[in-house]
Amino acid sequence: MSDLIARTLPIYGLSPDTPAALINRSENDTWAAGDLILRLHRPGYHTKPEIAAELAWLNALQDLPGLNAVRPVAGSQGFVTEIDGRFLVAFARISGQELQPGDDLARWFAPLGEITARLHLHAREWIRPPGFARLRWDLPGILGPNPNWGHWRQSQGLDRHGEAVLARATEALSARLRAYGTGPEVFGLIHADLRLANLMIDGDRLTAIDFDDCGFGWWAYDLAAALSFIETDPRLPDLIARWCEGYARITTLRPEDRAMIPSLILLRRVLLTGWLASRADSDTAAALDGPGYTAGTLDLADRYLTDGLAAFRP
Repeated sequence: MSDLIARTLPIYGLSPDTPAALINRSENDTWAAGDLILRLHRPGYHTKPEIAAELAWLNALQDLPGLNAVRPVAGSQGFVTEIDGRFLVAFARISGQELQPGDDLARWFAPLGEITARLHLHAREWIRPPGFARLRWDLPGILGPNPNWGHWRQSQGLDRHGEAVLARATEALSARLRAYGTGPEVFGLIHADLRLANLMIDGDRLTAIDFDDCGFGWWAYDLAAALSFIETDPRLPDLIARWCEGYARITTLRPEDRAMIPSLILLRRVLLTGWLASRADSDTAAALDGPGYTAGTLDLADRYLTDGLAAFRP
C-alpha cells in the first residue's frame, strides 16, 4: 500500500517522496505523511456517499464552541479521493496523544460527556444534506443475522455453553431495546466509536477523531462505545457517573436513558466480541487475547442475566 499512498500524496499537494508511515490498521489503514493523516478505506465497508456523509458532518462540526473534532482536508478530487478502486480521505494532524487505559480516565470522562452532549445537540438540529447515508447501529445492525460487523456466534473461543449464555443475554437485550424504541428522543446521529483510541489529549484539550463509524444509534450508546475494551475495569462505575455528570451539564439525560446504560454497555461488548473475530488482522485484535475477551463477555452476560449489571447503573 505504500506505493498507492505515494501516488496519492500529490493529490493533497505533497511530494510523492514525502515520508509516509503506517500508524494503525483497524477497520482501515491510517497513514501519516507531512502535516496530514490519511485514511485508506477497507474495500467493501463504506460506499463513497457514506464517506462523504461522514465528512459533511465533520465539516459542519468545525469551530463549534466547546467541541473539538478532527478537521477533514480536501484534495484535488474533493474530500473523498478514489485511486485504484480504493477510497482515501485526509485530515489535519492533531497535536497530543491518544487517551490510554492507564491514564487518569476519571479526569477526562466528564469533559467527554460534555463533548458527546454537544455532538448530540448538533445532530438533533443539523439539517443533513441530500443523499446523507450512514449505517444504523440498531438491533438488526448489531444483533441481526447480517450485522454491520462480525456476528457474535463467530466469537473466538466460544463453546456451546457460552453460546447459550449469549443467546439468552442478547434475547433479553433485544427485548429491552425494543421497548426503549428508536424515537428521536433516544436515537439519532452519533459518533458510535468514542473509545479511548479515538480521543486525543493535549494539555487540557480533548479532541474527538475517527468518525468512520458514525451513524444512527441510541444517544446513550456513545457512552458504551467510550468504554470499549475496558468494560471489566473496576473504575467503570466512576467513569459512567462522571460521563453522566458532564453530559447533564450540557443537555438532559433522562432517568430512562440512564437506566439503559448497562444494556448498551453489554450490547457494545457483544458487538466488539464478534468484531474481533471478523477483523483478526487488525492491530486491535493483535493486541488482545480473543478467547480471553470472549470469556470476559460471557462473564458480563451472566451478570446481566443475574442482576442487569446493577453496578453500571448511574
